[in-house]
Order: sequence, then C-alpha cells, then structure tokens
Amino acid sequence: MKNFTHSIWIFLLAFGSLFAQQEKGIIGTDNWLYGWTDFKSNTADYGEPTQILAGNISEDTKLSKRDVYLLLGNVFVTNNATLTIEPGTVILGDYDSKATLTVSKGSAIIAEGTETDPIIFTSNRSLKRAGDWGGIMILGDASSNKFGKGSVVSYYHNLNSSSYPYINYGGENPNSNSGILKYVRIEYAGKKLRNGNHLNGLLLANVGSETVLESIMISHAAGNSFEVWGGQVNMTKMVSYRANNNDFKFNFGTQSQLNNSLAVRSPYISSSSAGTRCLYVSSFDDIEDVDFTKPQTSVVAKNLTLLNNSDDLKADIEKGLVKEAVYVAQSASLDMNKSVISGFNPAVIFEDKIVINQENLEKIKFTDMYFNNCNGNIFVENNSNNEDLENWYGNSAFFNVYSKSQNSETFIDLKNERRPDFRLRINKIIASNEND
Repeated sequence: MKNFTHSIWIFLLAFGSLFAQQEKGIIGTDNWLYGWTDFKSNTADYGEPTQILAGNISEDTKLSKRDVYLLLGNVFVTNNATLTIEPGTVILGDYDSKATLTVSKGSAIIAEGTETDPIIFTSNRSLKRAGDWGGIMILGDASSNKFGKGSVVSYYHNLNSSSYPYINYGGENPNSNSGILKYVRIEYAGKKLRNGNHLNGLLLANVGSETVLESIMISHAAGNSFEVWGGQVNMTKMVSYRANNNDFKFNFGTQSQLNNSLAVRSPYISSSSAGTRCLYVSSFDDIEDVDFTKPQTSVVAKNLTLLNNSDDLKADIEKGLVKEAVYVAQSASLDMNKSVISGFNPAVIFEDKIVINQENLEKIKFTDMYFNNCNGNIFVENNSNNEDLENWYGNSAFFNVYSKSQNSETFIDLKNERRPDFRLRINKIIASNEND
C-alpha cells in the first residue's frame, strides 16, 4: 500500500508539472527556434553583394532574394514609401561606412520572411564581430512621455544635413503602422558612436500598435539588442543572443508587451558593467525631460526565458562577470508572469529611488515565476537586505518557484547551439518537486 501511494504521488507530481509548471519560460508544442535562427552565425558565407542600397528610398521598393545587398552609409526610407523585402533576402551592413537603415516617420518596412527562409541583416566582413555596422531604426508617430518630439540625430556617422527631416519621431497616433518584421535576423550590429555609446540592433522609437513584430533574432549586438522608446509595441518570439549591453530595454513611457521570448547572455561576452541587463525597464533618462501628465513606462512580459550561460557560475560571480537579469527603475511598471530567470547575481534589482510600499509593489509584479540558480532573488539597488521583498514575492499567492539547478539540467538542450531548445525540462521540475 505504501509503494502504491508513493507511485500515485509521483504520477500527480508529473501530471501537475506537465500542465502547470511547464508553461514557465518560452512555450510551444514544437521548438519555434528551429529553422530560422542561427546560434553560430559567424560561420555563414553569403557571398559578394550584387546590389547597393544607399541614400534615400523615396518610392515603394522591393528587394529580391536573388540578390545580395550592400547597405552603404545612412540609408533612409522616406516620403511615406514602403520597403518590401522578399523572404530569404540577405542585406550586408557595410563596416567602413557604419551602415544604418532608418525607416522614417510615415514610411514602412515589410520584411516578412518565413520559418525556412528568414531575412538576414548581417556584417559584410569575413570575420564578423559585434558592432561591425549600425543597425535598424524604425521611427513612428505614436506618443511618449517626453516633452515635444524626438530626434535620433546623434545616432549617425557623417549625417548629411539634407537627411535632417527624416530623423524625427513622435506624434499622437498610438495605433500607427510602420510595417512588419517577421522571421528576421539582425547580426553584429551596434556600431560604436563618437560619444562612446553604441547603436542598437533594432531601435523602435514611438512605434504604434499596428506594427507587426514577431520572430526576430538579434545576435552579437555591441549595443542593446532591442530598444523601445515610447509608443505601443507588441513583440512576440523575440531572441537576443550574446548582446554586449541590454537584451531588451524599454523607456520613455512605452506601453509594451513582450511575449514568449528568449535572452541568452554570456559572462565572457556580455558586459558586466552597471546598466546592462536582460530586461531594463525605465521611464526616463533625465527627469527634467518627462511630462508626468502622460503615461509612464509599462511593460507586460510573459513566458520569457532569461538565461546566463556560464560554465562556472560561482567563479564568474566572484570575478564580477555576472550581474542581475532584470532592472526596474523609478516610475516604471513591470508585470512579469510565467517566466524563467536562470543564473544571475541576483535575479532582479529595483532602482534605489523606488520606495518599497504597497503602491509601488503593486506596479512591479512577479507571478508564477521560476527563479533558478540565482545568487539572490529580488533586491533594492545598493541594499543587501531584501527581507521585505522576499516576504512579499515569496508569498504562496504569487506561485513563484525557487530552484538551484545547473542550466544543463534545467533546459532541454544547451550544447546544440545551432538548434537549441531553452524550454524547461519536465523531468527536472519533477525532480525538484520530489526533493521538496
């Protein structure tokens, strides 16, 4: 009878894990990373370019898969034109001219690849490195929390004055449509600027909710992989791989949703300096620029996997190579649910200007989370005492789980980097429950 009861108990643990806990982190009946992603992109050879993209694209233009394009200098899509890119098209960002592609306000990009034929933006160098070229900027006419409208003038190298009309963003149209990015890879972007900062893999400035952003992989960005300013942005199946800076950064009053997405950091590549995280949520850089009558940044993040892929986490923490995964700044809201944070120091940091009270804790939610192998869970910046936060988020009503397992035991396959599956292992969760 005892053995029978024990067997039934294990079965119930397995059944509960399959239908409840397996929903944490990235999800899908199949591994949606297969086919269109590439975790060893430095080995790819796309041949020599056959066409050049330069200057302004001021009328509707279509790029064909049969050609390889060289993006030369600062290229703008202007005059309400639409740039359409066929599935399988390759665009090489020029190293020498610090190439960038900017979709100006009112214009659009339709880059809709397929799972088996993604669109690829990458470096034109044979030996590719982070920051080889600029990146992609999409400028919309939705609103932000800043006074007036914005400009990205500081993001260009040798910008011609005739291009000044194309670098502004902002308006009052939350539902504006800047096009489609789907099954797209952006590799080795983030060129260093003269002021010491970097461009980003993809900058979305005041982009509206009708813009489709799905299945985008940004790898080896020297700046941030994804940066979102203002607007109403919905992103699904995003992948950030080995970014030097932040994987996902939200700022300036954006109202964003980030779903079923993945960030993989490396302590030997990703910067360990202050200010670089998997998920950075803030409402402003300078408080003097903020209009507090407008909505401040609010991010809803569901089914994320945030992973630090370290060979020896303890040693890397001691060397100062590993920092926190999530940073939440003053006046910003984050609702994070059914997500995994694995291998960080600690999992989450609140800016020290955030007062720990009922009002602020209700703006920063962590529910149904899986905190794994982190050196601490949730802290306030510059404060080693996190008892209040542990008591709050550790309440059983939030359904948060805490574990200490190696990544190789926690995820399905970390060794096959070209076709990995970063979903949780069902058997690992069962084992954790049994040991409890």
